[in-house]
Amino acid sequence: MRGLILCCLVALTTCQSVRYELGLNPKKTYEYRYEGVVNFGLGMPNLAESGVRMSCKVKIVGASAQTFFLQISDLGFEEFNGVPGKSGFTASPKLTQRIAAQLVKPFMFDFAGGHVGDIRASAEISDTVVNIVRGILGFLQVTVKTTQRIYELEETGIHGKCLSNYATEENMETKDMTITQVVDVSNCREKAAIYRGMATAVIDRISQQRGESVISTVRYVYTVKPTAEGGLITRAHGLERQHFSPFNVKGGSFKMQATKEIVLLNVSDTARAVMFGPMESKGNLIYKFVHAEANVPIMMQNLDDPVPKAIELIKSLAKANSYNIDSATTEDVIKLYQLLRVMPYEGLDVMWKQFAGNEEHRRWFLDTVVEISDARILKFLEMRFQAGDLSWGEALQTLLLALNHLQAIPELVEMAKMFLSMPFSKSNIYVWHTVVLAYGSLVYKHCAYYTPCPVAAVQPLLDMATEALRNNNEADMVLALRGLGNAGHPGSIKTIMRFLPGVAATPVVLPPPVLSAAVQSVRLIAARDPHSVQDITMSLFLQKDLPAEIRMLAFMMLFDTKPPMALVSTVTTHLLEEKDLHVVSFAFSYLTSLARSITPDNPFLSTSCNVAVKILAPKFGRLSYHYSKAMRMDWFNDDFLIGTATEVFMLKSATDIFPTEFMTKGKFYSIGRILQLMELGIRAEGLKELFGSSIPGFKGDLSFSDFQAVFRVLQNWEILPNDKPVLSAYSRASGQEWFYADFNKEWIHNFIKAVSPSAGKDSPVWAVIENLQKGISWHRTKAFLIFEARYFQATTLGLPLEISKYYETINGITVNAKAAVNPPLMDRLGQLLTSEISLETDGFIGFTKDFWVYYGINTELFQCGSEFKSKTPIAVPWKMAAKINIQEKKFELDIPSCKNEFDLFAVRSNVYAVSRNTEEPALAKMTPIMPSAMDSNDEVVHMGPAIVRPESTETLAPNTWHPNSRMCLDSKLYGAGVCVESELRREYYHEEYPLYYFLGYTRLALKVVPAQAIKPVDKIHLEVNAGPSRYPMSTRELLRTLKKLSREAVQRLDRSSDSASSQRGSHHSHHNVLMEGLDSAPQAVFNIKALAMSGDQKPEGFDAAVYYMPEANVQSTQLIMSQVGEDTNWKMCMDTIVNGHTDIKAHIRWGAECQSYEMSLGTATGRLPGSKPTVKAKLHWTRIPETMAEFGKRIESYIPGMALLLGFYQQHERNAKQEVSASVVAASADSIDVKIKFPEYTVFRQAIPVPLPPASFQEFQLDNQNTTASSLGYL
Repeated sequence: MRGLILCCLVALTTCQSVRYELGLNPKKTYEYRYEGVVNFGLGMPNLAESGVRMSCKVKIVGASAQTFFLQISDLGFEEFNGVPGKSGFTASPKLTQRIAAQLVKPFMFDFAGGHVGDIRASAEISDTVVNIVRGILGFLQVTVKTTQRIYELEETGIHGKCLSNYATEENMETKDMTITQVVDVSNCREKAAIYRGMATAVIDRISQQRGESVISTVRYVYTVKPTAEGGLITRAHGLERQHFSPFNVKGGSFKMQATKEIVLLNVSDTARAVMFGPMESKGNLIYKFVHAEANVPIMMQNLDDPVPKAIELIKSLAKANSYNIDSATTEDVIKLYQLLRVMPYEGLDVMWKQFAGNEEHRRWFLDTVVEISDARILKFLEMRFQAGDLSWGEALQTLLLALNHLQAIPELVEMAKMFLSMPFSKSNIYVWHTVVLAYGSLVYKHCAYYTPCPVAAVQPLLDMATEALRNNNEADMVLALRGLGNAGHPGSIKTIMRFLPGVAATPVVLPPPVLSAAVQSVRLIAARDPHSVQDITMSLFLQKDLPAEIRMLAFMMLFDTKPPMALVSTVTTHLLEEKDLHVVSFAFSYLTSLARSITPDNPFLSTSCNVAVKILAPKFGRLSYHYSKAMRMDWFNDDFLIGTATEVFMLKSATDIFPTEFMTKGKFYSIGRILQLMELGIRAEGLKELFGSSIPGFKGDLSFSDFQAVFRVLQNWEILPNDKPVLSAYSRASGQEWFYADFNKEWIHNFIKAVSPSAGKDSPVWAVIENLQKGISWHRTKAFLIFEARYFQATTLGLPLEISKYYETINGITVNAKAAVNPPLMDRLGQLLTSEISLETDGFIGFTKDFWVYYGINTELFQCGSEFKSKTPIAVPWKMAAKINIQEKKFELDIPSCKNEFDLFAVRSNVYAVSRNTEEPALAKMTPIMPSAMDSNDEVVHMGPAIVRPESTETLAPNTWHPNSRMCLDSKLYGAGVCVESELRREYYHEEYPLYYFLGYTRLALKVVPAQAIKPVDKIHLEVNAGPSRYPMSTRELLRTLKKLSREAVQRLDRSSDSASSQRGSHHSHHNVLMEGLDSAPQAVFNIKALAMSGDQKPEGFDAAVYYMPEANVQSTQLIMSQVGEDTNWKMCMDTIVNGHTDIKAHIRWGAECQSYEMSLGTATGRLPGSKPTVKAKLHWTRIPETMAEFGKRIESYIPGMALLLGFYQQHERNAKQEVSASVVAASADSIDVKIKFPEYTVFRQAIPVPLPPASFQEFQLDNQNTTASSLGYL
């Protein structure tokens, strides 16, 4: 019995001495073989990919019970760029040597119970190398539970603190345990991922539910052998997959696959201790991001000694773009940004001293130095502001971009406060505005990354607002509130409330501009503290004694908070009792637009608004466009995860005819974020007071008399008060206000004084004219990084994955001009009106935009990934000579003939597999991902001596698309033409829509090309003569013939109508009057010539003349266009008759002597006895070209389907064969009936809702109640 018990105890002891929980013996040395591979591509056959492979031997040596050393040897680093199966990995010895120089040094780490703790290394070891070590040590971070087969827990790993799911399985024969770990990297409390450059792009959670653009999976499989010291990993494999698309990943994606494997080679007793020097803590296992501002993912260059390289680069860029934009050099601007970002502050000072005296180099430097984005740019601008050696324009642009591109970390926000107190900031009103607005934008970005956002960041703006309110300074109040609006800090709510009546603790009476600024200052807080904004804006909206425009602004801000159904219901209830029709109209139109919204940020709000509209429609559904309105149009596509929205707001009040405020703004929706586009606003406080509630003589029909009435009112501008702006305007980009200005009475006075004919030599216009006479040469370029949006995420290998978008532009304009004035000016600008002005000029205007999307690994040592790259140049060169004679109303323009082909517009793009490393930047490789694109001879990418031409011998798949076209329209008369060229190369898969439809080689171009002319063309001469000129007898006879033919055409139209002969006679009397007018030899009111000049030869081209003969209530206009040249008789003749305001008819003939083709058309408005106001139109043709007839038949074939979509009915009936007619009847004040007759059928629809101003409808009836037969009978 005792023996049995002893055997059991021995067996139990033996079982307990073997454990699966990971453990390392501090007296032993463990040797492993490690290999890690990452590759990027589309995951389809015969498409290029890029990647890297790293292999080494890993030795783990114990230092104490919970401290171990890690030593790496036999490092190998290889790069891959090509088509899998046809290309292989290539060793990179220089890069291997550089990485190995750091990896061979020992690393120390804490380890206990299967968890890696603090990692330590020498101070000189870079974070990039430490991260690679983290990828290796990640294999030791595994939690083993023997009591559960399946379990989940949150644990620290290289991706952050993420949820892991485990499954274990024991091999009963070998006793080894297989552990499968799946890390949910989308469910991390502290995720190793960061965003840069996206603070103003608001995250939209609901949009993310429509689809993802990035999906990642991470899985580890361990084989653990139980030992007395604990579980020993004998083999482990890690796999991370990621799918990325700029659209929805369900529609195709780029793919990243990272694998790593570690295999146990040997376990031995430690022979000797590891020797090591001083070490410092490098953190735990969570990936540590490197300061990556200088690691631009789309290029790699040697960054040693950056100052002279940057200096030479600026000089070369300035030289290459000195006249036009050289598209081949635009990408060098990114290289310049990179050099500036690694440069010490002293280098910036050196460059400024060298460039300050050269206008061109100085401008390039100031345009690019703003992309440094750290303390160096703030220190540089501080020095410039203190020295005062920047112009106000330079200071404004540089500070605006520098603060908006600055890293929004606490230290830099605190440092940027100094500009709010510097004397130079207040030396110019626009610089001061920029300082305040840009600082507010910096605070907004700061709060996007730091939550809760400290009030100290926004405190200077709060103090400004409080001080301005205390001093009752309107301008300072508006500026401070606009700055707070940019900041969007929830802590500013209490200060803003002090400016709002009915909300402030103490009553306030402030002018409307201040109230408007105060209400709009909560626009960005609406997303951060919606409940507080809802309380404030609802209170303002319900205050009926407030100005209507302030209540409407409050309504806008209220709905920016996405109010719930209950709040929308409350608003609806109050609107039913609202008496101000402007407020009601604005609210109802906005609710109607939101009810139709399909963007993902509005699904619940859209439903609420839909219900509200149904409640309000019976009472307010027919309000006219005379009242205030809000309109929203939007769309969104789930396949692309892209959408847009446009909103337009017009705010008026019952006492004013002129709108108080007009605003328009747009939004762009992309992969789960909302980016606010350009927003423009105009506040016309002064003009509103000038126009009042009515304009004397204004009818509202936009006739010439209406414009005269408006002009008469504007002439009274001097009665406006001096202390109020006539007009205010602002602009916002990405939701941030960057500019606003007030145009006051003094500004108008100075402008009128400068351009007045009585202005003398002190006028700035006079100085411009003098300079033009001497000859001017003016050139400007502007390099601008439109956006730099970057996303970084750790990978299982310890390498940083980056998704980046770069959008950069260089804009340029060059003007060379010289003028002559004959006779020359003596003492007044008005003498220009009696002089002939000659001008010779040449120049260029255009830009080149470069756009990149990068997806791959990006470190300071190497890059590999997929890269989309596009270039879009637009270029408009010119050379011309002009003559202007205002007294004779004559303008001439000479343009040299087209000698060379050039692009007006072009787009070129492709997608590449890229590989670069810092040791051999000149050998970077860019292989088109779709190799078939290389069939195009010009699609070879040169990157130093390496030229990559992937060879593809396999037959292309059936779904290969290669359209290649060139369409040209040229004139042999003028010797010039326009061509559109396009070439696309795609290899797509239907299940991968839409991504694959955009990938591949793309080239589009709009070109101006020389054409084979009939005779050599020296120049093209354009001439416009608006002065009186009598036409010759030949033209008079042509006009007489035209009148005769026009009368015959009218008679044919009459015979096809149902009107009586007496009605036709009334119309014919007008023609008799016109025929009699021919004897008075009328004059041409307008003449245009476009001629090709060929030395002494007779010019060829076209000559058009317009003749105007008003008689009684009939106004007649004739146009005669003739081709000029030998052996040509082509002409086009058009006779137009306007009878009062109700009847317009036109008769057109063209061809040989205007005899080949003919058509007539007419419109009339009127009201027959016993009927309703009607508008009728008719088009009749006698002879037309076959191409025009064919085009008309195509249009006619589409009409039934379009009519059905628009709610029209169709009736088959025989109508006049060569005729189309339409009638619109004003059935009521808010609806119309429409009927359109085609030769084979009629389409019609009744009671179409068209809200019209009641006054306009009544005037329409009154004006047309006596117009009967003479107008409608004709049609």
